[in-house]
Amino acid sequence: MTATYDVAIVGGCGHVGLPLGLALADSGLRVVLHDLDDRAVDLVNAGTLPFAEDGAEPVLRRALDAGRLRAVNEPGVLAGVEAVVVVVGTPIDEHLNPDLRAVPSAVAALAPHLRDGQLLVLRSTVYPGVTAMVERVLEREGRHLDVAFCPERIAEGRAMVELYELPQIVAARTPTAFDRAAKLFRNLTHEVVPLEPEEAELAKLFTNTWRYVKFATANQFFMIANDYGLDFERIRAALAHEYPRAADLPGAGFAAGPCLFKDAMQLAAFNNNAFTLGQAAMLVNEGMPLYVVARMERRWDLSPLTVGILGMAFKGGSDDIRSSLSYKLKRILQFKAADVLCTDPHVTVDDGLVPLDEVLERADVLVIAAPHAEYAAIRTELPVIDIWNLLGNGVVL
Repeated sequence: MTATYDVAIVGGCGHVGLPLGLALADSGLRVVLHDLDDRAVDLVNAGTLPFAEDGAEPVLRRALDAGRLRAVNEPGVLAGVEAVVVVVGTPIDEHLNPDLRAVPSAVAALAPHLRDGQLLVLRSTVYPGVTAMVERVLEREGRHLDVAFCPERIAEGRAMVELYELPQIVAARTPTAFDRAAKLFRNLTHEVVPLEPEEAELAKLFTNTWRYVKFATANQFFMIANDYGLDFERIRAALAHEYPRAADLPGAGFAAGPCLFKDAMQLAAFNNNAFTLGQAAMLVNEGMPLYVVARMERRWDLSPLTVGILGMAFKGGSDDIRSSLSYKLKRILQFKAADVLCTDPHVTVDDGLVPLDEVLERADVLVIAAPHAEYAAIRTELPVIDIWNLLGNGVVL
């Protein structure tokens, strides 16, 4: 069969799939993006990004103009490609248990549209052993595909740089599957790192969990210093000055988003919940909004006050509110304060946001919850809780 496209990306209009599809199309491949979100499909085909990603929009328009990119919601297109890349969410439930079936179930649903001889690349962050589950699903469905696990490694907002700069981990059980996956990603990066599938699954979880633990360490240090009236940011700057072994100590802040917490809990579940360090990191990071509010209550009676929250995205410069601790902060303050006003210059999916000028006019106290660069220029007489030190005035609460 002559392929209509070179690559299909399932979940191709999302934060991971779309940048990958754009990069591959820009390298000269013919790419089709399959996604169930009709709105995102229409936006992509119209040349508009469904979310913010630096440097991606010109690449999108270039790929569309060249006829190398199309977004669809029909799975039938998958049969006409050489490689299928699967990027679907891998959530944890309310009891912090990972959904082991998310990726295998997605592949099972796609199986009628797959054909023998294709390359199937799993790119979601998965619980160790899921690649093997997918291999068994394909065997049960009578499909003979080369399967590889190639975890995404990008930071949101940096995708169009890091897809080209970072080595790509490629894991497969056969030399043929490895060679085909490596060839695909060498369209973007010359360096691939070979692992076994289970090694690669753990490598991705280790990466995200290591970052989560580092952020928790910094947040715990911040709390210790702050409880004694000392400025953690001054201490951090001093200990890291011309001292390389401390250069990677991050500042304090809300450690959130759709990956780090989730993947730390996936790793804990994989190790029979015997992951004290990761679970302690979760308690520290998830406890930061509570700590901030508790410190505010030591300074003010919040009950008659209006609190303004600046930034609802999970990190600075982003429009992504998934798992953002700003919303946990909002819920706590709604219980404690007379009113809570929220604003964000990037977020477009929250109808409850108000303009920054209105927040500055109506609020009695401000909390910078996401360190958007726009807030660094704020001039106000209001007290500001700034755990990020965005304003340069220290982080003592």
